[in-house]
Parts: sequence; structure tokens; C-alpha cells
Amino acid sequence: MSFYPLVVDLDGTLIRTDMLHESALRVLRDSPGDILFIPYWLSQGKAVLKRNLSNRVCFDPSCLPYNYDLLGWLKQQRTLGRKLILCTASDHSIAISISEHLGIFDEVMASDGTTNLAGKHKAEALEQRFGHAGFDYAGNSRADLAVWERARQAVVVNASADLAKRAGVYCEVEQVFPPLTVGFTSWLRVLRVHQWMKNSLLFIPLFAAHQLTNLDDWLVLILAFFSFSLCASSVYIVNDLLDLESDRRHPRKRNRPFASGLVPALMGVALAPLLLFSSLALAQYVGGSFLPWLLLYFLLTCAYSWGLKRLMLLDCLTLAMLYTLRIVAGAAAMNMGLSFWLLAFSVFLFLSLAFVKRYAELEVQLLNGKQKAHGRGYYTSDAPLLQTMGITSGYAAVLVLAFYLNSDAVIQLYKTPEFIWGTVPVMLFWISWMWMKAHRGEMHDDPLVFAVKDKASLLAGMAFAAVLAIGTVGWPW
Repeated sequence: MSFYPLVVDLDGTLIRTDMLHESALRVLRDSPGDILFIPYWLSQGKAVLKRNLSNRVCFDPSCLPYNYDLLGWLKQQRTLGRKLILCTASDHSIAISISEHLGIFDEVMASDGTTNLAGKHKAEALEQRFGHAGFDYAGNSRADLAVWERARQAVVVNASADLAKRAGVYCEVEQVFPPLTVGFTSWLRVLRVHQWMKNSLLFIPLFAAHQLTNLDDWLVLILAFFSFSLCASSVYIVNDLLDLESDRRHPRKRNRPFASGLVPALMGVALAPLLLFSSLALAQYVGGSFLPWLLLYFLLTCAYSWGLKRLMLLDCLTLAMLYTLRIVAGAAAMNMGLSFWLLAFSVFLFLSLAFVKRYAELEVQLLNGKQKAHGRGYYTSDAPLLQTMGITSGYAAVLVLAFYLNSDAVIQLYKTPEFIWGTVPVMLFWISWMWMKAHRGEMHDDPLVFAVKDKASLLAGMAFAAVLAIGTVGWPW
């Protein structure tokens, strides 16, 4: 057994994230004006930047994405009597908080507001403290090569095979903890491609106006669909980056790529604007008044991510508006007007689904013994009231549909309008079914994603479409 002290890096090694990046994102969310000071702080040195950012954020060390394989091994080493030292370029206050939470480190060395304890600075400090080759070191990046050059043994964590090979040139490699694999499906999860189906709402005006044979409109809407989807993905990334701690407290959302540390937050910061610019470029080809509605959607989703989602009731109203904006944008892409009936029906229906989403989240929190949803304006005791408001909104949507069926527009659009009344019981069933599933705790966070996978919802959708088709072309007998 080696009695040499084992020095452990923090960012990218002990945790699968970087506290500098997380601190900057937290400041961006909570006090965005302070972001303007970053160039000034950085001009004074990276240690000054880290100290100022750490002074402005408060984080829960229990929520961080730890490398549990490494952490388990470190606990074994400590049991065997090995001295553990946490040595990190993160600010001292952050390192102390994490060390106190884990309770396995004998000593902490970190950046102190003057010296950025990384690379050569870390190597020199460790050599001065323990002597040349008087310590073993666990790290993950090329900057750690300078430390391994002065260490006795290396523990290579979350790094490429090439880096492990290069570390072996300087010292013996004691242990290797391989990185997580980021595959194609991981990137699909980053973009939340499964959420793109929401953007099929852009096609609703085309169906409502019975313009299914218009090829030009189809081509325009396909472009609009991908433009909206890229924009939505950029906002999903921003939302995930600003909501890391809340996601980590959630039993399912904690497995999201950024929250789990599978994909670095810095990569999301680079990817989000790239997706947005691609979306805007596609929107230029769509034409009409599509671009202003797309920009409104983007601004509203940013407002939702920055603060509206934490405001009781306003969050659900905003979600309902975001769903409805997709329908409005689809009509704008085709230079088509929208009826009052369609807009009213959409607002009430999507408000009901927004309440379903919040209700399902509260039920999950309740099952986990929580009294309040983290990062939201609701207590778990609010669930019954949300259920009441949601069911009322859903039935109000059906009532709007019933009034619409008695209007002159139905007589003009449908050959046998009396059959269209079949949509009312179908909608009543579906709204009731969704809320029944939510009440039983069987609803996913997003009701539309749930509906696409739910057999009863799919059958209801087919029945709804069949009734509309019969009403359009007439009964065959």
C-alpha cells in the first residue's frame, strides 16, 4: 500500500463539470448585469475572475455531478489510510464547500484570488508542499501534464487514451477512469429532437383552411418547421444551462446531458448561438411575416428561461402562449389569417396542458417528500388547485370548439358539418384521459411527448382526424 498523498483535481475530474463555467452561468441567470464586468475581472487575472464570480453565487455541493466511480475509489483509498488532498484551480470558497460536503479530504489547496492554481502554478505549489515525486496526482486535462511531470504516479480521469499515454511518459499511471461516451443519441438529447414534434403545430392553419393540396405552402411550412426547431433547440440549451441545479434535483431531469455532466456546459454555450443563427437564416427563406413571430417566440422563451418559469401562474400562461405562437407563425408563413375560434381554442387547450405539466412535476416532488418545487413558484400542496384550473381550461377549449361548430365557417368548409360534432366527445375524452393519467402519476413532464407514446391518445387523435375527414368529403353512403 502506498502512503504517498493522493492529490485530486476538481473540475472535470472529481466532478463532471467546470465550476468556473457554472458560476458564470449562475451569474448570467441571477444578475446578468454583472456579466459586463467579466472582461475587467479577467484583465486582472483568472484568479480575480474566479473570486468575483464565486462571491456572487451560492450553490449546493450535494447537487453537483460527481464522478462516482472515482469517488468510490477515493473512499476506499482513504479507508486504507491514504491522505487525500483536493487541489483545484477553482476558487478556495468553492473547494472548501465541496470538501466539507464530501468529508474525505484532509487538506484543500485552491485559487485564492491572487494565484490561479492551475498548470505550472499547481505543479510548483505541490512540489513545494510535498517535494519532487512526493505525491500522486489525479487529473483530466493537458494542463495536468505539468503536474504529472513532478508527481510519482498518475491517476488519469475522464481523459482520452492519448492523454493517458502522455501522462505515462512522465510517471507511472496507477489508475485510469475512462470518460463517458457521448454518442449520436446524446446529441439528439442535447437538441431535444423529440420536442420538435411540437413544431408540427405550424401545419395546423394549413389543415384548418383545407389547403392540403397547395404544394407551395407545404414547402414553405417545411422550411418554417426546421427554422422553428433549430430556434427551439437553441432555447432548450439555454434553458438547460440556466437551470442546472433545479434539473439535478429532479429524479429524471438530472440525467439530461448538461445536468449530468455528460456534455460540457461550455459546449452548450457555443452551440446555442450557432443554432439560433441557422434558424434565422432559414427564416429568411420562409418569407411572409414569419420572422417577426419567430423572434417573438425566441424572446418569450428567453424571458421564460430567465424568470417567468419561476413565477406562479405566469409560467403556465407563457407556455400556453408559446404553443399558440407556433400556430400563429404557421399562418404567418403562408400569409394566411387566423380565426378567433382557432386562437381561443388553442389558448385554452394549451393552458390546460401547461397545467398538466406543472401538476405532474408537483406529483413527482410530492412522492420524493418535497414541499416545494425547486426553481418554480409552486408548493406541492398547490397540486389540487392546479388540477382544478387545468381541467376547467381543457373543458373551456371544448366549449369553444362546440361554439365554433355552430358558426357559418363550418358550413362553408365542410360538406357534412353535422359529422364534425363528433370532435366534441373525442376532445372531452382526451382532456379527461390526460388528467386522469396525471392524477394517477403516470404522466411524463411534457404532456405532448406523453400523448405521442400513449395508445389511447393516438386512438383519440385518429378518431378526431377521421371525423374531420368524413365531415370534409361527406359520408360514403
